[in-house]
Amino acid sequence: MFEGKKILITGGTGSLGQALTKRLLNEDVDQIRIFSRNEFKQIDMENKFRSSKLRFLIGDIRDYERLERAIEDIDIVFHTAALKHVPKIEYNPFEAIKTNVNGSQNVINACLKENVDRAICVGTDKAVSPLNTYGATKLLMEKLFVTAKNYVNTSKTKTKFIALRYGNVFGSSGSVIPKFIEQVQRKEKITITDPNMTRFSITMNEALDFILNATKLGNGSEIFVPKLRSYSILDVKQAITELLGDYGEEIVGIRPGEKLHETLINSDEIRDGWEIDNMYMISNPLWQEWLLEKSDIKNPENNNSKKICLSGSYSSDKVDRIPVEELKNIIGESGFLNQN
Repeated sequence: MFEGKKILITGGTGSLGQALTKRLLNEDVDQIRIFSRNEFKQIDMENKFRSSKLRFLIGDIRDYERLERAIEDIDIVFHTAALKHVPKIEYNPFEAIKTNVNGSQNVINACLKENVDRAICVGTDKAVSPLNTYGATKLLMEKLFVTAKNYVNTSKTKTKFIALRYGNVFGSSGSVIPKFIEQVQRKEKITITDPNMTRFSITMNEALDFILNATKLGNGSEIFVPKLRSYSILDVKQAITELLGDYGEEIVGIRPGEKLHETLINSDEIRDGWEIDNMYMISNPLWQEWLLEKSDIKNPENNNSKKICLSGSYSSDKVDRIPVEELKNIIGESGFLNQN
């Protein structure tokens, strides 16, 4: 469905935006517009890709007029731009609302105005029963996207709004794995927030597969969640110390707004949830005709679709864990050990 399409990625110079760009270039798209406010990252990305299919647009999703111009003649929008650092957002909540909430509404309004085919927002586990300001703003982003269909005039607009939700990408910038590696390489103690902490695990390639599959399957007004395994913080610590050496550990406590376990679907959402193509899908109860329109839901025997059968919630402490030996292989093959 991407062949010959014009695509815009908000926050396109970020790690996800760049990985998504690389994948989409292999899909024979017509054009990819990278929309971001960081000119230096745009220059670096332009030099890195050197593709005639890329267009680099400086702008901020807070600026509706600029965003509308950027989305002109676009078929698909991937909305990845956001303020994401939990402690910084706790200290600067007004700015997070301007970007994560108002900026997302600008994306929706521009997509409606320009009549794009699909608009996909990339969310986070922190939007589920949010404990911090970041999670609350991303929850509002999700709500805006899955209810945007209320504003679609079917005689004039066709936009399908789809929300995606997953946790941190395994080994991404600022995450626990590169931090632990850096501490060990400096022969420092590893700082553990809580020995009982667990996190969902998703690699960048898995995230990209999930994003593109959900984009193809989505009919609008739903939330897609990947099926994932998890890891414990102590297993990650053990894997890294077995690879690099052990200089001890220090328990520093959970940061303000941080959860002990990640939750991707809470207990109240499960009743509106389905299992589809190795993903979970949360339907919007305001648009139950989705279930009648989609043949794979109406005829689940054709595509192995079924209601979610989970007990309580879909949480990182309740799913299968990645063994230490497998974690060692993932870390060793990822290139993380050679980055410092």
